[in-house]
Amino acid sequence: MNSATVRNLLVRGMLAGLAAGVLALIVAYLLGEPSVDKAIAFEDAHSHEHEMEVVSRSLQSTAGLATGVLVYGVAFGGIAALAYCFALGRVGRFGPRATALLLSGCALLAVYVVPFLKYPANPPSVGDPDTIGKRTTLYFLMMLLSVLLAVAATILGKRLAPALGTWWATVVAVAAFAVVIGLAYAFLPVVNEVPKDFPAALLWRFRLSALGIQSVLWAGFGLLFGELAERLLNPRPATAASGPAVPAAH
Repeated sequence: MNSATVRNLLVRGMLAGLAAGVLALIVAYLLGEPSVDKAIAFEDAHSHEHEMEVVSRSLQSTAGLATGVLVYGVAFGGIAALAYCFALGRVGRFGPRATALLLSGCALLAVYVVPFLKYPANPPSVGDPDTIGKRTTLYFLMMLLSVLLAVAATILGKRLAPALGTWWATVVAVAAFAVVIGLAYAFLPVVNEVPKDFPAALLWRFRLSALGIQSVLWAGFGLLFGELAERLLNPRPATAASGPAVPAAH
């Protein structure tokens, strides 16, 4: 793949990430923000300290949310496009569109879902401020481990394919990934800092909305980028004009 193609895919990846970010922003505003507001209200009702807001809540939930989600979408779209350039043709006999969908699905699982199942997202008022550094380190450690194991499982599957066939090589690779991730879940520290009187339904809705935002972001990117990559790498031939050609009059 030459540099011009990589550059074109990078641009398309960033555009697809921006468009997917718009979709995720809608989900975040409609599903995520109501839960955040209720969690903040719970925190205010149970806290004896009243801090002055540096940035108003209305600005956080509109312009701040939009800026964060859209910038994240563009950034992750560019990174995913570069990963796509490396993966295309190396993960099986998939076309550009199918490769984009496969990469997005695997990335969603490795980058977000697997770490989320061990260290799920928490709304405001959940979590001790003194342990935020430890919790952040554990989360990114889980994410890094998941991504590295996903890459290792892919390599393992490709090496086993000639001997076991594609199906069984995939089964063995996925099983190996699940076993090692299960061991990581068992041995990494557990974080449980939910206040005793925090509404369980609110916590569930917040975490479900966080998972939904990421799912929409990655699925939207996979569909949009796959279509853009397909048109770039497999352009459709120009269709001939219908009907016989009419000679020009002299």
